[in-house]
Order: sequence, then structure tokens, then C-alpha cells
Amino acid sequence: MIRRLLGSFIRTITNETSDDTLVRMIQDKYTDNLLMLLSTLQKMSFFHSMELLMRAAQGENLERPLGSPIRLSPWEKLLLNPVHLFRLPIDDKETIDTSVVIGSRSDKPLKLQIPICIAGMSYGSALSKQAKIALAKAATRMGTATNTGESGLLPAEREFADKLIGQYNRGGYLNTPDKYKQLDAIEIQFGQGAQGASPQRTQAKFIDSHMRAVFGLHDGQDAALGSRIPGISSQQDLTETVKRLKEETGVPIGMKIAASHFLEREMAIGLEAQVDFITVDGAEAGTHGASPTAEDDLGLPTIFAIARARRFLVHQGAVGQVSLLASGGLVSPGQFMKALALGADAVYIGTAALLALVARQLTKVSPYEPSTQLVLATGKAKDKFDVDDGCQSLVNFLRVSLSEMTSVMYALGKNATRHLDVDDLCCVDPFLAQALDVPYAGVAPREQTAYYLSLAQELSQSDGSPSFLEDFHN
Repeated sequence: MIRRLLGSFIRTITNETSDDTLVRMIQDKYTDNLLMLLSTLQKMSFFHSMELLMRAAQGENLERPLGSPIRLSPWEKLLLNPVHLFRLPIDDKETIDTSVVIGSRSDKPLKLQIPICIAGMSYGSALSKQAKIALAKAATRMGTATNTGESGLLPAEREFADKLIGQYNRGGYLNTPDKYKQLDAIEIQFGQGAQGASPQRTQAKFIDSHMRAVFGLHDGQDAALGSRIPGISSQQDLTETVKRLKEETGVPIGMKIAASHFLEREMAIGLEAQVDFITVDGAEAGTHGASPTAEDDLGLPTIFAIARARRFLVHQGAVGQVSLLASGGLVSPGQFMKALALGADAVYIGTAALLALVARQLTKVSPYEPSTQLVLATGKAKDKFDVDDGCQSLVNFLRVSLSEMTSVMYALGKNATRHLDVDDLCCVDPFLAQALDVPYAGVAPREQTAYYLSLAQELSQSDGSPSFLEDFHN
């Protein structure tokens, strides 16, 4: 009886409230109407609306962690090609080889058991010491490398990372022989996908004594990243720096750049300097310190960056000599495989690695705090983060990812991930297929050229102007 009365009462109140709301929305002028807010939200995304309000209310630059919410790389339009008779699937008694060598022409090539590395996420200005240790431990257990990010050399990271890539960086914090001689590869960090080479600063009030020692900072000194690397202001400077680092260390020397429409020009300078690997970081990359504008409106989408970088290396005859690493928004095993097939020798994961790291510890902060509070250097819950549990979570993610990737490799008829190429892909969008140099799914392989010539003719006739497709085939 009580439940029926309560239910009737709730329905009555709900009905009256909804009726009143509906009547007001119909009768009120737009200036007084709640629909005005909904109308405004149709003009901009929820994120843009909230960030507009945050800028106005806080009066400070926004620092959005983990990158842009905008998806720019249409990975779902690429599909992998299984085989049956044209090429036989791999016998299930065989083992799929997932190893990769970075910087094969260097004196001490970096040999990895899997083609997935942990991206550069810096200690102190981004992640806590505990988070960096967990990443290093997981990378070691999986036979891959982790990356220092733009920081100094964290002794604990070096201790637990069997293979450590260090960034020769814009702050100069890892740019001295006593530090970079301890690395297994050196990545000259000119910029990153989420911010290009925008200056960045961690205020002194957020720097503890341990970070200050690792970065070599004085009391009261901010940790600052400039727009340029100290000592490298020309092509000749880069050439001399690469030569010197090679002579002093013998390890692979590479460069990391934010992928942009000037990608090939940047790569040409790197090849001239004889770098051993090039890391292209797409626009979907994450970072702790970039503004929303830098994250949303700067750079080249990862999927196009990989395809263009591969094409350039092929044209320069550098495939097999200079390794290509790709990063920026890659989060699933399928995306890892497609990136490898497009031309990357290995991929970096950052956001995916952090999410995996905290997967089994979310209840420590939910529902009141974001999970990043467990791993950020300034995180309120960083002392609650369990290093070994985080390590195991990331290992689980990497192992399952490898399992899914290798199971698909059998179906593709390829016995090594390094053998993946564009012939293992097809694309459901003819224009994207053309841009990526990937076969279009709508026609048979032998009909590709005829199809695009026909399409070019149709486009030319429709607007009276030459088609880029026709130019391509000519």
C-alpha cells in the first residue's frame, strides 16, 4: 500500500514538473528559454562549451591532459586482409615473430621483443616517480623500451628499465654526457604532436626536492622547455650533434617531431644528419602541459603522418636503414597493426599505457577524482598508486594486445609483424585509400588503376578542372 501511494505521489510530482517545463519551453521567448542553451550547444561541442566557461571563470591558461578529444585518424576505414589460398595462412604450429630492431646501422642497435614502446612522458613535470617506475617495470617484462620524456635522468627509471630511450630535450635536462651515456637510444626531441614546439613551464611551487635534483634546478627555479633545443639552431648544428652523440655512445640516435604538413622537409634534414630513427608524433598525441588550442588545432593526423613518412623513406631509399616510429592516439591492437602495415617499424603508446596502468586501481579515486590523480606528479592520490599492481595491469594489456595481434597475423599469412605492409590493408574510402597509398576495397587489386583513372575523368568533367587523381596516375 505504502509503495503504491509513494509511486503515485512520485508520478504526480514528475508529471507536474515535466508538464510545467514543457509549457515554459513552448511559451517562453528564446531569451528566457532553456532551449537557448541547447541551441548554443548545437553550435559548439560540449568540451568547447565547458572550456570556454573555464577560461572565463578561472582566468588562467588551460592545461588539458591526455590530448584532444577530437578523432582525426579514421583507422576504422582501414581493414586487414585475411588469406586462404592466394597466400596460405600461417600454420598454427609456427610462432609469430614480433621482434623489431631500431637503428640497425648503429653500433648498438636497440633490439625489442615487441613493436610497442612506452611513449615519452616526463617525470616531475607530468608523471610521478611511482608511475615512471611502473612503466619501466612493465616495459622490461615485455622486452620493450620506455622513454624518459623531456626530463632529467630519473635514477629509478634507469634502474628498472632494461631498455631506456632518453630524450635530448629542449630544457637541456638530459643533454650532458653523464646522463645520455646511460641510455640505450637517444631521441632528439624537437617537438610533439600535442603542442609542436610550444614553450612549456612547470612552476617552482610544483617542484619538490627530488625533481629539483633530477632536473638540476636551483631553489625557486621553474622547469622550462623552450621552443628550441639549446645548441641546435641549424641543419649543421643537428648534423654535428648527431655525429657527436654517435661517437660518444654508439647507440641509435633519432629525432622526434610533431607531424605537420612540412613533414618531408623536416625528415630530409634528419636524413641529411644521418639519424638512425625518426619518430613522427601525430596530432592526436597527448601531453600534460599543452593548451586545448594546441591539442585540437595543430599538426597532422597520425594516419596521414605514417603514410607520408613511409612514402618519403621509400623515395629516399632509406627503408631498412632509418627506422620509423609512430605515435599519437594509438590505443588498440588493431590500430597498432594498421600503423605497422602503413610503414611504422614500431609504435609508441602514451594515453593507452596510462589508462592500462590504473585499470585495477580506479576505485581508489572514483567517482570524485579522475584516474590521472593516481599517476600525475601533482596528483592528489599519487601515494595511493600501487606500483606492482600498475605494472601488472600494463603487462596484461600488452600481453593481450600481442595475443590479438598474433592471432590476426596467422590469418594474414605473415609470420612476423615486421613483414606487415600496405598490401595487408584495404580502405573503404576511395579518397583516403589514394592519400594513404592503400588499395581501395571497392574494386579488385588488378582494377585499381582503371578505377582511379575513371574517377579522375568523372571529377574533371564535373567541374572542368584537372583532378589530383589524374595527376597522380600520370
